[in-house]
Amino acid sequence: MQSINRFLYGPTPEEKVRAWQAKLRQETRMLDREMRQLDVETNKARQTVKQLAKKGDVKSARILAREVVRSDKQKDRLSVSKARLGSIGNQLSQQLAMAKVTGSLQKSTEIMKLSNSLIKLPQISATMREMSMEMTKAGIMEEMLDSTLDVEEDEELEEEADAEVDKVLFDLTDGKLGQVDAVRTELPTPQANLEDEEAERVMEQYREQLNGLLSG
Repeated sequence: MQSINRFLYGPTPEEKVRAWQAKLRQETRMLDREMRQLDVETNKARQTVKQLAKKGDVKSARILAREVVRSDKQKDRLSVSKARLGSIGNQLSQQLAMAKVTGSLQKSTEIMKLSNSLIKLPQISATMREMSMEMTKAGIMEEMLDSTLDVEEDEELEEEADAEVDKVLFDLTDGKLGQVDAVRTELPTPQANLEDEEAERVMEQYREQLNGLLSG
């Protein structure tokens, strides 16, 4: 009988909520993996920044430190998104409790607000769009607002970058940023040139890895 009802009327409210919660848990695990990967690559990049700065290669250190700043901001963004996924899950649990009494799901402006913000995150945008459409059909949400990317974010990053990078370099060099800013006057030895080339290769490798993670 239950299978016949499902065929005629579709999934029950409880089945819909359980399916959405399963998707939310899956996306949460994905964000956890990405944050752990960001931590690994960022820690490697931090060590390289420190090595470059202590050698006096401030230019390269500053370039890579900028990527460290970006990755820190990205991790914060992922952490906030993870918390929002959890909030949607809690809201759905409340919906499930109410559905057992009323027999139907209720409209929720909170779920709509949270979902609209999560659609802007590339990593989970497709899943959140799909869920939003399903929730709209189920009566939980109205039509989603047009999501626009935060263009100002890049502008703000540029404005804050120099100060943030200086802070990162200061921390990574144990407060010796002023010392590494001095231009080295001695002529580089062949060994030093080889070390510089190796450092540049490693720096570019970490930059590519971090950029891949940050672009999602």
